[in-house]
Amino acid sequence: MSTFAPAPGRAPMRTILATQIRMELLLTARRGEAVVLAMGVPLLVLLGAGLFDVTNLPTEDRLGYVVPGVLALTVMSTAFTGQAITTGYERSYGVLKRLGASPLTRPGLLFAKTAAVLVQIVVQVLVLALVGLAVGWRPEAGALLPALGVTVLAAAGYSGLALLLASVLKPETTTGAATLIYVVMLSVGGIMFGAPDLGPAGWFLLPLAAHAEALRETLMHGGSVPAGIWLALVAWAVLWPAVAARKFRWE
Repeated sequence: MSTFAPAPGRAPMRTILATQIRMELLLTARRGEAVVLAMGVPLLVLLGAGLFDVTNLPTEDRLGYVVPGVLALTVMSTAFTGQAITTGYERSYGVLKRLGASPLTRPGLLFAKTAAVLVQIVVQVLVLALVGLAVGWRPEAGALLPALGVTVLAAAGYSGLALLLASVLKPETTTGAATLIYVVMLSVGGIMFGAPDLGPAGWFLLPLAAHAEALRETLMHGGSVPAGIWLALVAWAVLWPAVAARKFRWE
């Protein structure tokens, strides 16, 4: 007759990560105002600037120019601004401190938060793309893979910087810094106007402009992403997550 023999131990890391990713997505879905802000503002910009002459654009194809810029802005808004503010307050409220006492490792938390952000971005980009298609946007389908590649790189870099700021600054300071960076990028990031070839260093300083330009080059013109933009976004995707993993604090 066999007897029950408990075998306590830590769950496999992939189970821990999958659970944390689901929790991050659930918490995001419960923040209704964040969801509305993340989707409502880009939709208004897409429809307003894409369908009406509210601003001068350097092309006759308004939707072809506006939609890639809106997609790039959405990625930054979700992966950087939203991530930084949310994580900063989680640290302030002691949520991260409790997670630090769990089997979840520091790199594991950063991975789970970045993965959850990527899932959110996929949903947001799909919704915005469908709306764009419904009102007349006609992207170059043959250039989807490089467009997806630069989007993943941009999201990873934004998320890394967001987690770095949230772990080393007070939540109020994080909110102010994230908002300031967002406004500066929005002002000079080439969302409603073209950016000149800035070179790898310039694109690195203006990742929103780099991402928007890459999406226009691929989705609007069917061209290839300039090498300088690839280098800048790869640097963002490697540098900021690496620094965040090294400097991240639970409390």
